[in-house]
Amino acid sequence: MEKRRQELLNQFKESLTVLSSFLSAGYSTENSFRASIPELKNMFSERAMIVREFENIVNGFSMNKPLEEMLSDFAFRSGLDDITNFAETFNIAKRNGGNLVHIITHTSGIIRDKVQIIEDIKTLNASKIYEQRVMNIIPFVIILYMNFSSPDFFVSLYTTFVGRITMTVCLLIYFISIFLANRIMNIEV
Repeated sequence: MEKRRQELLNQFKESLTVLSSFLSAGYSTENSFRASIPELKNMFSERAMIVREFENIVNGFSMNKPLEEMLSDFAFRSGLDDITNFAETFNIAKRNGGNLVHIITHTSGIIRDKVQIIEDIKTLNASKIYEQRVMNIIPFVIILYMNFSSPDFFVSLYTTFVGRITMTVCLLIYFISIFLANRIMNIEV
């Protein structure tokens, strides 16, 4: 689900660039959405998420739905803060007569910067995530090695009451450390 959201955000970023180019060429807002669909199909595919969303918006025009309402609906369904912020900004600019070309270009730049920062963080964390996964496996490797090399070593840990309590506490600490490591590595922008 997170991968689909990231893909939608990337597609939305590119669609804003296409949309702003049509708006700066003098197209009306509604015609810009119509003209953007073939470009987006060429950029992504016929079945891309953003193409379907733009087609839904254009189909809404034929049913006399306001663009602001359709953008807000798209933002709600996407669950992405950037699309929600864009929809709200677009609604305010459309009502108050703001410069839509500048707003769309600025929003596209902000989203582009955010995506770049996310990619940089993923690149910097890639080796640490790999190290964390290896460290998660190490305790099991050590236990298997000890069981095969000297099976009597763990007998007291698995057969006595104190040993079972000790191993249960160690297992809980192990799971807590995995949870904390995943939380530390999951950086949100």
